[in-house]
Amino acid sequence: MSTLVERLCPDGPPTPAERVPPLVADSGLAVGDERVVDVLASLSQTWLGARARADHPELAALGFFLRPAQLTAMRAELTGSGDGVRRPVGLVLHHPPSNVDAVLGYAWALSALCGNRNIVRVSGRAGALTARILDDIATAFATADPVLARTQLFVGHPHDDEVTDALARSCDLRVIWGGDQAITDLRRAALPAHARDLVFPNRHSLAVVNAAAYLDAPGWQRARLAAGLCDDVLPFDQAACSSPRALVLVGAQPTATAAWRDLRGRIRAEVDGRDLRLDPAMAVEKRVRGYGLAADGVAGTVEFDGEVMTYLGVPDPARLPRDWLGAGVLAIARVDECGDLAALLTDRHQTLGHFGFGREELRALCRSLGSRRLDRVVPIGTALTFDRHWDGHDLLHEFTRHTTISGWVTDAQ
Repeated sequence: MSTLVERLCPDGPPTPAERVPPLVADSGLAVGDERVVDVLASLSQTWLGARARADHPELAALGFFLRPAQLTAMRAELTGSGDGVRRPVGLVLHHPPSNVDAVLGYAWALSALCGNRNIVRVSGRAGALTARILDDIATAFATADPVLARTQLFVGHPHDDEVTDALARSCDLRVIWGGDQAITDLRRAALPAHARDLVFPNRHSLAVVNAAAYLDAPGWQRARLAAGLCDDVLPFDQAACSSPRALVLVGAQPTATAAWRDLRGRIRAEVDGRDLRLDPAMAVEKRVRGYGLAADGVAGTVEFDGEVMTYLGVPDPARLPRDWLGAGVLAIARVDECGDLAALLTDRHQTLGHFGFGREELRALCRSLGSRRLDRVVPIGTALTFDRHWDGHDLLHEFTRHTTISGWVTDAQ
């Protein structure tokens, strides 16, 4: 008996896997379709509303990303005149991550804006934020052009080879976010010869602070940096690929020590002002991992600063831990110069949050990396800000196909 797929949005009866792709067979959308723009603008207004922000602060960022001005700019780029035409890829099969719910909204919205038919597999481990996103999308679909409900589908199903194979056989692009093993497992389901995968595997990130520049900064700027670091570290239990797991201070030892002493105090004040609470299980997890690194000689110190933040002093920057250690954990290290950071960056690094460095310093650092995959260098406080450019991919381009046109007859002829 065929495994049934749950139709979450638009809702419908459980459906055999092989009958799911025909549910979104309508090819009536165009790149930058105004009917999609209207739905996304409506969702933006909903997610920027006070109630949504209060329930799920992450929705405000998603709503801002989909604000009408941004949609207009992206639509203009997609439909602009040039030496070619951008068209939808076709049917896009999404496997969003379960640990960062909002990614589901971003990836689906961009693909829909590009005129694609979409099937989004919602993880059974997804949380309340995902449920809220789906509820709001369903509400928007209820008053939208019916073509939206005939081209967009959010589904749920257990891990099952039959379902995975059936959906993969029908797609033109498969988008996978997740751990390396999960990606490998999903790729066992063969795609049609013309189709391709777009994958976002395990990555990690770090933040760097020019210690001298920090000490030279006025108090308000130091406080803003502390708030920005909290904005980067605390959401999503610090499990996002772009969440920094280490903080590297750049400068001589006395300067770095003074800068960290001041910054740490400001982080504590910021955290206390947010009235955050840590799950007891997470508190235990942090202690187990922190003391484990101390026993292994990686962490020279393990310090619990209040209920939320934990700092691991790492004497040798080359041994900075990269795995997830729990929510609110930062490994702290020091190097002498900006150029020394190159030795710490690997193909696994995605985002480098920075403070106090000049543009040419950062450009020189990036050039020194050769082919190593550092994809984003952004100010501290914006590490989690989603952008159409992610992991080195321009998603507007990935979600469209480009048809080149040449040799036409001009008006003058």
